[in-house]
Amino acid sequence: MSVSGARTAAYGLVPADTTEEVRTRAAGVSTQIAVLPVGSFEQHGPFLPLATDTLVACAVAREIAAAYPVHLLPPVTISCSHEHAAWPGTVSISSVTLHAVVCDIAQSLRRSGVDALVVVNGHGGNYVLGNVVQESSARGERMALFPAAEDWEAARQRAGVTTSLLTDMHAGEIETSILLHAHPELLRPGYETSDFVADDRRHLLTLGMSGYTDSGVIGRPSLGSAEKGKELLAALADSFGAYFSLLTSADDSDTETGGTGDTGEAGSARG
Repeated sequence: MSVSGARTAAYGLVPADTTEEVRTRAAGVSTQIAVLPVGSFEQHGPFLPLATDTLVACAVAREIAAAYPVHLLPPVTISCSHEHAAWPGTVSISSVTLHAVVCDIAQSLRRSGVDALVVVNGHGGNYVLGNVVQESSARGERMALFPAAEDWEAARQRAGVTTSLLTDMHAGEIETSILLHAHPELLRPGYETSDFVADDRRHLLTLGMSGYTDSGVIGRPSLGSAEKGKELLAALADSFGAYFSLLTSADDSDTETGGTGDTGEAGSARG
């Protein structure tokens, strides 16, 4: 295991870096990239904790930090979970607030010399994060949203996850597998018998999750396994390589052209 891997393996939700460790890591890279996990605090059926999306986002971010020289940030733990409001324990903030929080974090990072931000999203309802990245990229700032649906699909196939991404909507095979690998102590009994499928969810934004499921589950958690969870995370870390190259390629273009990174190939690399 690399030094970075050893450092991140012991982390919980909050990174344990000192400021000197951040300074040392930054000295060894041409482009500093920060990774921000964004989760949620919402129902995940009777067997997964409310913090599941945060735990998943942090597990993905830790896997990335073990493989790439990035600055791992603590997670945003409450986000846009309004579709889960019918279940006790769910807490949400507005999309406007989440937009502002991520933009403020990105601005703070830039002031301290961190060139790029990758938002690792663990909750599908955080639609606004796509807007944040689009707007930031249009301003010439380096930002990316990870994982994309294509990254999840590649990871699903590599890990042998049977359920499609459409069916595996919430508290299903993928989330159960990742927690069985990363936090098995947090699962309660019942995932083995909680499968429920509702593929036609065209009115989800109007009805919320309660219009489609009584248990809060949409997917097949019974098919989850720790082995699948481990392979899912490894596959996502591999997929991140393309994002890392994209966010760092602007510096290569600057070196070749003598530019400042505001135009030409560097600008397109940020898009």
